[in-house]
Amino acid sequence: MESGGSLAEQYLALIDEIVQQTLKGNIRSKEQVRSLVDKAVKRFTGEIFERSLATRISETEAQLESSLKAPRILRALKTIEGEWQKGLEDRQDANTVLAAANSLGEAPAAERSLVFATLLDPNQPNPLGRFQLNMLRRELGRMGGDLVPYQQGIIAGLASYERLEPELVSWLYGPATATVGFEDPNSGGPWPVWQKLSTGLPKLLFTVLAQAEEIESVTRTAVDTASWVELVVTLHFVQRGLIIWFDQQPYSAKAGKQLSYSTALIFAAIWGRLAQGFRSSGASFSSSAYQALGSGSFQLMLQILRTFSQRDDFPLYGGVFASFSGDYLQDTLSYFSEPLSQVEGTQEKARILTLLGYSRQMLGRSQEAREFYERSLEIAQASGDLACETADLCHLARNAALDQDYEKGIAQAQRALILARQRGDRVGEANALVNLGYAQVLQGRANDVADAQRYDGAIAYLNQGLALAIKQGDFQSQALAYNSLGIGYVICDRPQEGIDSLLKGAEAVKSSGNIYLQGLYTLYTAEAHHALKQSEEAVYFGVIAMHLLERIGSQDWRQAAGLLSILQGQLGEAAFEKILEKYRRQLMPIMSMEGYDNLLNLLEKYRAG
Repeated sequence: MESGGSLAEQYLALIDEIVQQTLKGNIRSKEQVRSLVDKAVKRFTGEIFERSLATRISETEAQLESSLKAPRILRALKTIEGEWQKGLEDRQDANTVLAAANSLGEAPAAERSLVFATLLDPNQPNPLGRFQLNMLRRELGRMGGDLVPYQQGIIAGLASYERLEPELVSWLYGPATATVGFEDPNSGGPWPVWQKLSTGLPKLLFTVLAQAEEIESVTRTAVDTASWVELVVTLHFVQRGLIIWFDQQPYSAKAGKQLSYSTALIFAAIWGRLAQGFRSSGASFSSSAYQALGSGSFQLMLQILRTFSQRDDFPLYGGVFASFSGDYLQDTLSYFSEPLSQVEGTQEKARILTLLGYSRQMLGRSQEAREFYERSLEIAQASGDLACETADLCHLARNAALDQDYEKGIAQAQRALILARQRGDRVGEANALVNLGYAQVLQGRANDVADAQRYDGAIAYLNQGLALAIKQGDFQSQALAYNSLGIGYVICDRPQEGIDSLLKGAEAVKSSGNIYLQGLYTLYTAEAHHALKQSEEAVYFGVIAMHLLERIGSQDWRQAAGLLSILQGQLGEAAFEKILEKYRRQLMPIMSMEGYDNLLNLLEKYRAG
């Protein structure tokens, strides 16, 4: 390129020269074009080059119909344009990586783990991916000194994830009897699979998880910075890969969005417990170093919760409890109570508190649930999160109705309905209508109202909520609406209509992935059949309800057990067991052999108090 003339003229000459050399066959690769452009375009003058290139492209496009050479020239110009864009991306990556390396190098040693965690934060404008991390480790190696452990950790972490990536979801396709979820080593979860493929600190963590030991025990070994960085990189990409995969299976009965939610919560809890472990183990090892690793781990927990809370489909109305049995997810959710107390009132805090409240409600601990909802409501109002505010009012309305404070339940459902309609929140409106109708039905029953017309208004609200939920295609809201409508009819002494409503909602309840709602669905289906003196069907649905609700730790299993005890007394033990044997084949896929064999033990446990 000639040195005379303006920059625009120089760049036009450069572009023309590359085109001519391309047409002569002297340029044989795109990389050659890239090299010529990179060498000739001066720093901070890229915009001038782009304008010059755009001029030549525009001129050539105008000549396409009149010049035989124009198509070939245009192809050459488009090649220049493509390589220029690639160069821009590479330069942007290089600048991002250089800034990341400098931020690590300039940070005090005690804050480097925090800085490194922030570099991966998806809430930041330019979080580092695998390609950028590879660039970063080279830059850190060049800088040397105290940054070498970060370089070593990145190398080990990327290699660790490459080993795990092919088996990221293989655990979902284990034996048919395996439970999908992150539970104990017998559940078919991922930890034993990943343990075999890992080394170092990731292997130790997966071993602890596979054996259902305390996560904090990982920090009772001497963990250095390089090992911690390796674990950060490994878990970051494992979690991200799982969530991306689950989000692509939104209608899968086995693995869908519910597992995306669960993945975020489980990995956040892992980092929270590691933070706790580092802070408490500091006295045994290097106190300052362990405190730094603890701070970085706590930051990773908050980043995951923040990302989760900002999802458009955040489960404000429940639905996180699919694919879990026993107390595992409940323990995970319970864990966040304490660490969240250390965080200021923000949107993510309000939304996680809503989940904590729902989990307590599911367990029958209504007082604790109400406290979480009220704290969340206060924060949601202060932060302007109207969707969360509406959800909290809906939850509080149902909580009040279940606690027999019907006036309060009706008032809060009405507030939620007004708020939802003001902002066009159709999901919130559907839930508010359902909770309003539900509270009114319970109020009528409590007041011993026999007049069917007094229930018509409540049933109308339930039907409106159901229609909206169906229109929105929201399985979670549909499941709640069908359940509430079915319960409403049963309470109104219209059991056949109750069964009809519940049966219509069977698919929505199943698709919601919410085991708690599935348990309530089968419980009230059983009660409706009992009211119609259809004892066999009542036993069938009753044992499913008892199994599902007890499996997730909900105290509502006792209501199902109470109904079954009545049926057992009416039918006699022999006839009762004969019915169980009759439905054995249908029950086995739902509860496995172990669950089936445990049914009579649960009834004994209920009777024992």
